[in-house]
Amino acid sequence: MTAPATARPSSTGAAPDRPVVAVVGAGAIGRGWAALAVSHGWPVSIFDSDLTAADQGMDEIVRRVRALVTLGRTTEELAGRGVGALRTGRSLLQACSEADWVIESITEDLAAKQRLFENLEGIVRRETILSSSSSGLPMSEIGARCRDQRRLVVVHPLNPPELIPLIEVVPGKFTAPRTVETVSVWLRALGRFPIALKREVPGNVVGRVAAAVYRECIDLVLSGVVDVDQIDRAVSLGPSLGWAAAGPHLTYHLGAGEGGLSAFLQHLLQTFEMWWGSLAHWTRLEPEQVKALTAQVEKAYGSRLDDIRSSRDRRLASILKALESARRSTEAAKR
Repeated sequence: MTAPATARPSSTGAAPDRPVVAVVGAGAIGRGWAALAVSHGWPVSIFDSDLTAADQGMDEIVRRVRALVTLGRTTEELAGRGVGALRTGRSLLQACSEADWVIESITEDLAAKQRLFENLEGIVRRETILSSSSSGLPMSEIGARCRDQRRLVVVHPLNPPELIPLIEVVPGKFTAPRTVETVSVWLRALGRFPIALKREVPGNVVGRVAAAVYRECIDLVLSGVVDVDQIDRAVSLGPSLGWAAAGPHLTYHLGAGEGGLSAFLQHLLQTFEMWWGSLAHWTRLEPEQVKALTAQVEKAYGSRLDDIRSSRDRRLASILKALESARRSTEAAKR
């Protein structure tokens, strides 16, 4: 199958409202990106150097799009339009040559990403934006072999990309402001909430916060304080709920009433400092610790992963609907 024809840009030369998207890498993240764009009726081509993976990915992408319809995240009309325009590229050239936006979602391997971006630069049109889904590698290194780095940017989703709305947009040293603006417009059109980082940092923002929290969760399990399912429940029904509504800074700013964060820190800073001093600070897991952690997770959740994943997706969709409804009510009250 051939890649879809490019969307026609506006007469002003501005980026198209409904860009042609090419996704390179048919793993979980690539399939999620493709499902998101397809669910909005955008033309998408997907390529993977493993053609079998690409073919299998097509079925999974369609399944995810249908699931988004069931969850109320898109309409039958948009989904049908997008599925009808979904194509597999049999080569990098076929998949990407007419794309407005190429999304790289291959393995987190710097050398492999550098080779890919170098190859893409010789294939795509001059105005095509090239983004990486990297969770922590800087674009300044990923695109180091490219001649024109102004159109390169990290656009990092959370998993599953078709459901979780937050996207990190991380420019490299030479990324043009217009590139950040354009992908942010496209992301908002896909119902995402892009946050632009001021500078590159290992792990971006979300990865660093997640790594810090997860290290403590691992430590609490391995040290015998709590079981896997209990710590998962503690996080998901505890701080995560408050953070979903307000984030950590605003949560604590509101927590002290009229005094705000200043009053909160005045009363609890010493307590937090004591806790910080006792938190896990190791930087690697030994093989026997990996084995022990894996065994406990498998014991907690068994082999019911497909059912658990579907249940997780339904909960995510319900949370998103509630947040969107609350946001609309807040905006209406301001008018």
